[in-house]
Amino acid sequence: MQEQPKVIQYQTSGTCCQLMQVAISDNKIVDVQFYGGCNGNLQGIRSLIIGMNIDDVIERLQGITCGPKPTSCPDQLAKCLIEFKQKVGV
Repeated sequence: MQEQPKVIQYQTSGTCCQLMQVAISDNKIVDVQFYGGCNGNLQGIRSLIIGMNIDDVIERLQGITCGPKPTSCPDQLAKCLIEFKQKVGV
């Protein structure tokens, strides 16, 4: 039986996207919504990561930068998932 998704919100820093809302169930991304940012790119990221294990998402996205910025929307998503893991003890 699949557990009820845990929904987390993450206030981003240093990106055009201001807020991310991620639903996670059984350590997998069930849904993600981005508020602000490059709509087409973020829809693409959403489509690619739904169903993925959060550790795989972190591994693939952590450390990606956007132009001269030290972070990016994908990097902020990885930070969001790391924070989630720390809070729930995964």
